[in-house]
Amino acid sequence: MNERERVEKDVLLFEKNLLGFETNDEKETNVVELAQLYYEDAKYYLRGNDLFTAFGCVNYAHGLLDALIKIR
Repeated sequence: MNERERVEKDVLLFEKNLLGFETNDEKETNVVELAQLYYEDAKYYLRGNDLFTAFGCVNYAHGLLDALIKIR
């Protein structure tokens, strides 16, 4: 798997994880929205072929969702 494929895989995984995440809590919603912004940034950098930054953004987005799951 090359770098682009790896980032694309992580973007798709984030989309899948986001679909399965539900919350009614306002603070959690704010964190989810922040994660979505990082996800959008990842797609932007991927389109610009900045794979290093795209990888960082999508993994930060994953980390935010993971943190919410852990503190529940």
